[in-house]
Amino acid sequence: MATSIQKNLQQKNAEYASNFKEGELALPPAKKYAVVTCMDARIDPAAAFGISLGDAHVIRNAGGNARDALRSLVISEQLLGTNEILLIKHTGCGMLTFKNEDAHAVVEKNLGDEGKKELSGLDFQPFPDLEKGLEDDVKYLKASKAIPDSVTVSGWVYEVETGKVKSVV
Repeated sequence: MATSIQKNLQQKNAEYASNFKEGELALPPAKKYAVVTCMDARIDPAAAFGISLGDAHVIRNAGGNARDALRSLVISEQLLGTNEILLIKHTGCGMLTFKNEDAHAVVEKNLGDEGKKELSGLDFQPFPDLEKGLEDDVKYLKASKAIPDSVTVSGWVYEVETGKVKSVV
C-alpha cells in the first residue's frame, strides 16, 4: 500500500508530466556548471540560484560537503563537460549543531551495536563555523588533483532567513 508521501509523488508527477515539454534537453548541462549545496529542505536551488532545467548539475548532501560531492563533481566535469563549481552552504545548517561524537552516540542509541559497528569509522564532517567550513571545502576542491586547475571554484553562503546569497570565497 502506498504511503501518503508516495501518493503525493504520483499525483504531483502526473500533473507535472501532463505539461512537460523539456524531454529533448541535452544530457550535459547547458551552462556547464555544477552547484554543491545542502540537502536542507528550506533550500530550493532552482528558484534561489536561478537554475533552469538543463542549466546545471545540482549536487546535494548534508552540509553541502565537497568531499561527499567529489565523485559526482568528477563525473560532471570529466564526462559531462562542466567547468565551474559553485559551493553554497547556508545559515542555520544542522551540520553546525553537533560534533562527530554526538552523531555516533545517536547512532548507537537508535541503531544499537550493529549500526554503531557499521558506521564506526565514519566522519560525519560537521563544522562549527559556517564561513570557515566553506573556505575549507573550497580549498579542498582547489587542492584536489581530481579537479583541474581550469575549473573555477567559488564559495557562497545562502541566508535561509532572507533568501539572499553572498560571495565568501
